[in-house]
Amino acid sequence: MPRGRPRKKRDVLVKSAELIGWAIGGIEREISQTRERLAALTAQASKLRARAGIRSSSASAGAGVSGGSEASGNGRKRRRRKMSPEARKKISEMMKKRWAERRKGK
Repeated sequence: MPRGRPRKKRDVLVKSAELIGWAIGGIEREISQTRERLAALTAQASKLRARAGIRSSSASAGAGVSGGSEASGNGRKRRRRKMSPEARKKISEMMKKRWAERRKGK
């Protein structure tokens, strides 16, 4: 028979489960409040777009976040610079030279 005070493991587990239940309830409440806030912000954004005369794309309206391919906030796609074939070849040769030097060093 072990010495000392007997432990009440079952009581501890019940309290632990109760705390976890409270935590889950709090998290679910935060999720619902966040969803409501997101809906309100999305509605406000669509009103502002309509007021400014900007059409909203389905990607930014559905996700609520502008992607990296769009310019900062104006809804137009960003144009990418095009590299000439000569510049591409020059960079390729330089990188091959650098990698060859690096292999020599090992």
